[in-house]
Amino acid sequence: MVYRSLLCLAMWSSLCLATPAWAEDSPTRFAQMTARIDQLLGERLQAEGVEPPPLADDGEFLRRAYLDLNGAIPPVAITRDYLADSSPDKRRQLIDRLLASPAFASHMASTWREVILKPTEDFQQLQNQFALQAWLREQFSDNARYDRIVEQFITASNQQDGPVYFYDALDLKPEQLAAETSRIFLGLHIQCAECHDHPFDSWKQHDFWGYAAFFAQVERQNENMGRLSLRDRKSGEVKIPESDETVSPLYPGGGAPSDRFGGSRRQKLAVWMVARDNPYTARRAVNWAWSHLFGRGLVEPVDDLSPINPPSHPELMDELTTYFVESGFDLRQLLRTIALSDAYARSSQSVDGQRPELFAGMAIKSLSPEQLYDSVLRLGLVKEDVANPIGPGQSFDQSQQRLQFVARMRTVSLDRTDFETGAPQALALMNGPPVSLATAPATSGFLKSLQAPFFSDEQRVELITLAAYSRRPTEAERKRFGDYLAAASPNEKNEALGDLLWAVAASAEFMLNH
Repeated sequence: MVYRSLLCLAMWSSLCLATPAWAEDSPTRFAQMTARIDQLLGERLQAEGVEPPPLADDGEFLRRAYLDLNGAIPPVAITRDYLADSSPDKRRQLIDRLLASPAFASHMASTWREVILKPTEDFQQLQNQFALQAWLREQFSDNARYDRIVEQFITASNQQDGPVYFYDALDLKPEQLAAETSRIFLGLHIQCAECHDHPFDSWKQHDFWGYAAFFAQVERQNENMGRLSLRDRKSGEVKIPESDETVSPLYPGGGAPSDRFGGSRRQKLAVWMVARDNPYTARRAVNWAWSHLFGRGLVEPVDDLSPINPPSHPELMDELTTYFVESGFDLRQLLRTIALSDAYARSSQSVDGQRPELFAGMAIKSLSPEQLYDSVLRLGLVKEDVANPIGPGQSFDQSQQRLQFVARMRTVSLDRTDFETGAPQALALMNGPPVSLATAPATSGFLKSLQAPFFSDEQRVELITLAAYSRRPTEAERKRFGDYLAAASPNEKNEALGDLLWAVAASAEFMLNH
């Protein structure tokens, strides 16, 4: 009870230590922050003598927003409606609709599972990862406060707390829990000081093991019917490797926890991590959100907020962090604020003098394996029961076909602006599911609809590019694609449409987020 009171005090202080001026006028504060993003980026571009590219056209923005916030390309019907919409407010309406969609929660859960847990093909570990993902989906669906999500990760105790699977994946080893929680939630790579003082950064070996000591008393309880639960015992310490020196709990950057309010070591760590004056937690979340939308963070690498690795735009990082904390750690609102800036809506075309850290235009991002799989199925309007044979007790995310594709297409780097796809991935994409399902007349609902006799070849070409690229065909595409379809005999028409759909699904433009 004492811990809960202390935690509530820490979380409440995030909002109330200084009552924000915008508390009674949140829409005004939101608009101010969105405008401030554009102002600060614009001032830097002007100082660097870089002219930003124009805003993206409607199709490019629509496709980008769908991929970033819902994890797949937009349906062709929505694309046609959006392109035809002349409302000046349609960009805001689109972003709000995407953030309110169940697909947003699913995409965020999948994205954060990748941040939190290392990929695996072990069946039991996969089951645990999907259990964590289901918990994450619930949090994002409820728009849970980010600081509350962090607190539940740090203090997880039973199977209803999805984060227990994170502890299980790391075998409850204090040094691994320290390395991963500091990376995930603080943006610190203190594991470099595990064996010796960091050669370049300020982290010392005592810093690492002092942080690891917060996890030294975690243990499994007796598992009942395979149900995993954790508890914090009263004893358990860590020692400096190859020495007998015991290290007491120590917050990163200094400071020891107080025993004044009681609570376990993990509970004390959670209180510190969600406190308003914590210098890392909120900044790490802001940097992740920026990186998710722009392809790189204000600090890069995105999970390295070391003091010796400053942000490209320090003032913007500070103001966004303050905004995030004052908004009640509302991750959805943070994404909305950034997504409605003109900076996010810029074209991806290159301009003179542009450097990635200036954010003059939108970076071109490769699709994650999950985004690619789901987008191909949407392109072909392939039914889930055809594309994903689900076994007993499995969810859509766990279908063997999807898991195999994701494992095959996964790259070493999580940086979406890196393009590491090689021959094995290209061959798997071109010849195997889901592309084979999306472009086969027997399984592609889209191809079946294109066979309707009232469609002309010109209309079929337009529908294909609208579905794949969220834009109408160029004149060159109209001619090339149209000539290809016109050359096919009536008996070959369906096969020709499948070939054309296959060509766009395997194209670079389809596999990239502009």
